[in-house]
Parts: sequence; C-alpha cells; structure tokens
Amino acid sequence: MQINSDKMKKLVKQAGLTEEQLAQAITRPGMGERESLAAIRNWLQWRGHPRPKVQDINALAEALGCEPKDFARFVSISRFQRSSPRKAQLIADLIRGRSVDEAITMLSYNKRRAATQVMKTLKTAIADAELADADVGALIVAESRIDKGVIIKRFQPKDRGRAHPIQKRTSHIIVGVEEAA
Repeated sequence: MQINSDKMKKLVKQAGLTEEQLAQAITRPGMGERESLAAIRNWLQWRGHPRPKVQDINALAEALGCEPKDFARFVSISRFQRSSPRKAQLIADLIRGRSVDEAITMLSYNKRRAATQVMKTLKTAIADAELADADVGALIVAESRIDKGVIIKRFQPKDRGRAHPIQKRTSHIIVGVEEAA
C-alpha cells in the first residue's frame, strides 16, 4: 500500500490534526519522534520514503477517524517479466485512468503478450484492495507504469568464428488502484 497525499491532506484538514499529532500516532519501537515526523512530512508531499507499512497506514486511519481505503493506493509490482519495456508500456498506457472493470475487459481482448502479465498484476492489486474492504466497483487504475529490468545477454554463433549479441530485455510492471473520489 501507498499513501495518496492529496486525499490524506484533505482528511488531515477535516480532522484538524497537526503533523506532530500524526507522528505520535505512528511512532513505534525502533522509530523515534523525529523519524516519524519526517515520514509524515514526506508522505504529505508525495514522497514514498520511508515506505509506509500497513500498520502505519492503519494507525493513520485510526487517528484521522476514517478507513485506510479512503487515502491508500493499492499497488502491485511484478518484477523481471520477460517482456520488453517498450512493448509493455503500450499496454500500461492503455489502462491508466480507467475503471478496473473496463481495464480488465481491454486486457482480456488484447492480443499482445504483455497484456496477460499486466492483467495478473492488476488482479493482484484488486485483491489487495478487497482485503482492505475497498469497493471494487469504484476502483480506478491510478498508476500503471513499466520500468526497465535487467538485460539478459546471450550470443548467437555465426560463420567464421563470429558471435552476434542478443539482448533479452526484462521489465518491472507496476499497477496501482484506488477508489475514485
């Protein structure tokens, strides 16, 4: 899970809490007040460092008097997929900003190989949202991107002792869903 800072800022303003009060809510053993205050400030400014844990998001939701699904983004990452990032990016651009039902329909009828990999990642993100009691009918694909993975390097032997390089590219698929506002 990640935090949608725009939604969280609205909830903080409605609750009338300060950053210090939120920091006290997420303080746990091994994390001092300074670290928790820095984490709150980073999360309110769309920085994901340190990455919020599920217990942090639950503590914030309790302090704000709401559910975690109200300000959380459910993200699923599939790493080292054997598909070129350039080809998979076309699929990721296709579903970004659409409703979950529409995105699944588009992916199921798409002939590209990366479509099945993106659909599996999307279904995993939907399952994470269901665990947090999010309304599946109201989910939209908020984040859909492809990052470059490692390149597996091979050689094909050719005539007269030559070798031609072959680069097998991999990609990391990141899909995030959240409830529409």
